[in-house]
Amino acid sequence: MMNASDGVFVLLTFLPIILYLALIVFGIYFVVRVIKFMNVKTKLDQERNEKISELIKVIDQRKRSE
Repeated sequence: MMNASDGVFVLLTFLPIILYLALIVFGIYFVVRVIKFMNVKTKLDQERNEKISELIKVIDQRKRSE
């Protein structure tokens, strides 16, 4: 026969495994989010650098025409 205390012991037995799996899932989620963020940041940085290059060209052309 199973008592209520037996269920608690079974839960306590699997608790470290459950916590370990939860930690691994959180770690994977965090890494995926960081990679997605870095991809967006890289794209925005490239766009900003292109705009800065265009501004430099325009400023340089104005200086030459003066």
